[in-house]
Amino acid sequence: MTRWLVGAPLGVELGLGLLLVWARLPRNRRATLDDRLLPYLRDAPRPSRLLASRQAGGARALKVLAGPLVADLGGRIDVVLGGSASVRRRLLRAGKAPDVDRFRAEQVLWGAVGLLGGIVVGGLVWLGRGGSVIQAVLVVLCGAGGAVVARDQWLSREATVREQRMLGEFPTIAELLALAVGAGEGAVGALERVCRLSQGELSVELGRCLADARAGANLPTALQGLADRTGLVTLSRFVDGMVIAVQRGTPLAEVLRAQAHDVREAGRRAVMEAGGKKEIAMMIPVVFLVLPVTVLFAVFPGFAFLRFSL
Repeated sequence: MTRWLVGAPLGVELGLGLLLVWARLPRNRRATLDDRLLPYLRDAPRPSRLLASRQAGGARALKVLAGPLVADLGGRIDVVLGGSASVRRRLLRAGKAPDVDRFRAEQVLWGAVGLLGGIVVGGLVWLGRGGSVIQAVLVVLCGAGGAVVARDQWLSREATVREQRMLGEFPTIAELLALAVGAGEGAVGALERVCRLSQGELSVELGRCLADARAGANLPTALQGLADRTGLVTLSRFVDGMVIAVQRGTPLAEVLRAQAHDVREAGRRAVMEAGGKKEIAMMIPVVFLVLPVTVLFAVFPGFAFLRFSL
């Protein structure tokens, strides 16, 4: 067809060319409003999610309504109990954000659960024989107050457990740092390698120190932040030794090995002291359980023989 069009007149060529173009166009399709606006809106930035309207419903509505009440009760607990600095310190030791208001809100929730439990127990006491309203009210108050204090004690337990984990991980981490420094790594490079190869609470804290150092703080200041966030005397001595080694240029590998050896010795002494303290408690089952059974087994055949002889 193309060869035939070459020898045809100019008008015929134009007409047949338009006919071919029209034949290739999609039929029965009209440009919609979206097609017309799409070229202008294709490169437009997406709207912010903060501008999207959200309907508060269900649990979200309950949270919005109860938020001011919980915050007010948390402030009252803070006024009564006090110790915001101690709570912030224990939150840091437990590896949590030092948000005292959030912790007071958790205490309020624990108190609400304790209040419900106290209402149930107090109702049973009041309905029982000889129960009185005063006893029921005392049970309810004790349940709420005990739950609030229990949340505080649980935070202390979380901090202690985490520090014990860190203390158990410390000798291995110190040895790894000593090996990395002895292989030619610098202090920051050794921290990066150890944080990449290890897992645990202490490696997380070292990662935070490394992040502080990358954010612009010098290494001694970042390490001192690690000592401030924990309550371990051994870890504080380790940080002090490492800071002095970095500032004065002393061999860092020897300092780390000495610190690891000291921690292992301290752990061994702690185990021996715990064993000495438990010695008396271990004698209770021996004296009251094992010894009577042994005496019974030793004496019973003699009594049986005498009775059989008689």
